[in-house]
Amino acid sequence: MGSNYFYLEPLLALLTLLKPYYQNPAVFALEYDLVPDHAFPVQLVQASHGYNYALSLVDNDASRICVAGDSAGATLILSLLLYIAKEPGSMERKPGYATLISPWVSLVSPNNKDTPSDFLNAESLHLYGSQYAHKKQLLLDPLVSPGQCRYLDWWYRAAPSNGMYVTFGSEEVLAPEARQLVFRLRKAGVGVIVREEPGLIHAWVIARLFLGNGDERTKGMSELAKMVALNIGPSRSKVFG
Repeated sequence: MGSNYFYLEPLLALLTLLKPYYQNPAVFALEYDLVPDHAFPVQLVQASHGYNYALSLVDNDASRICVAGDSAGATLILSLLLYIAKEPGSMERKPGYATLISPWVSLVSPNNKDTPSDFLNAESLHLYGSQYAHKKQLLLDPLVSPGQCRYLDWWYRAAPSNGMYVTFGSEEVLAPEARQLVFRLRKAGVGVIVREEPGLIHAWVIARLFLGNGDERTKGMSELAKMVALNIGPSRSKVFG
């Protein structure tokens, strides 16, 4: 499900929901290679190239960019932020904001446990995570598995200028690691807005778009769009006004 074709409806919905806040919003979606055909660092390199391309479209003004992803895509976003933080001039290159939907924080972790409700299972996740790392020792590398980053100063340097928005379902396999990430980011001094949706499962924002009815379909995506508007660009007066 990593293809942009699968995410076309959510991407178009997000673009539509951003229009009240911006004169000409744009959404750039990265098509990256998937496991088992390709493994780390291929996807991180592709994400870096994609980010550099997005920067070129806004005259290298990183404050105009919000990076976003769900599930493994959110993993890549966290890895990208940590990667940028290690580069020269990282403060000028890091994005203005980040939104994460059900982030897969640690690829292999005892905290990733099956629940009665979620469609994901820990065993499959750990298999895919091991395929992505392709070497057991790389599962300890924060650029592969961001939950392994215990350095608060690294997280502080990696965090977008205006912080992050993190949302996940309380019943999903990845919820414990998501909570731990939020705790660590806040301890590092990063501004994080969290929405843990009671009783819901993995990638609930995307699932509702496909399976929900009425206004419930776009409930999660509408909040995400508003958080972007609150933290990126000249639209803030519109949101608060």
